[in-house]
Amino acid sequence: MAELPVLERTIAAHGGRALWEDAREICVKVSSGGLAFASKLQGSAERDVEARIATTGQHVTFSPYPRVGMRGVLERGGAVRIETDAGATVEQREQPRRHFADLRHKLWWDRLDILYFATCAMWTYVSAPFVFAGDEYAVRELDPWREGDETWERIAVRFPEWAHTHCREQVFHVDGRGLIRRHDYTAEPIGSWARAAHYCLEHQTFDGLTLPTRRRVYQRRRDGRRRARPLLVWIELPAASVVRQSVR
Repeated sequence: MAELPVLERTIAAHGGRALWEDAREICVKVSSGGLAFASKLQGSAERDVEARIATTGQHVTFSPYPRVGMRGVLERGGAVRIETDAGATVEQREQPRRHFADLRHKLWWDRLDILYFATCAMWTYVSAPFVFAGDEYAVRELDPWREGDETWERIAVRFPEWAHTHCREQVFHVDGRGLIRRHDYTAEPIGSWARAAHYCLEHQTFDGLTLPTRRRVYQRRRDGRRRARPLLVWIELPAASVVRQSVR
């Protein structure tokens, strides 16, 4: 894949490719909520969770989840399970994505549903933009976007078929420093109405890795502007919560 100037600047601004390739996993403390989760009767499912995101493949662990003494796991391939801290499986679902279109999922989610959605989301947020340099990702530059008094560059990214994420094609808005400031997608497991304008706020650097510590997600209008209300999702990553674990 040919290197794109915007993509290369963005990777460098978030810590650089070498940092990502030298890490085994990234660990973040995360809490989240909002109307999108509350509408599925899972408004408080993710509070003070440690998310461990692998830098190779797609593997994420939430702990504790759904309560102390247990953890939730997203496996490569998209299967999810809840297990005890000792490793005994409590419950599991092999192909969770295929079930989200049925009637029950339109009304409410269970703890495996929210586990699948949240782990896929955190993998996407933490691995961007580093994984976009891979040959399996199709990246193209779009016209700049005017947001308030700022102009942001944009890249459209098509994720590979194996990646469990919000939707296949997503758009990332990048400021003059190279930081991702907004992320547009449709959260397909929630519904086709969940067209998101996802704002990345208060970036901080932890062990060389730069991440936003606050995220706010609003519904996106057809013209691309965000609706002021409602707040679909809020995400908090407490300061000093990211740990780089070297393989060397």
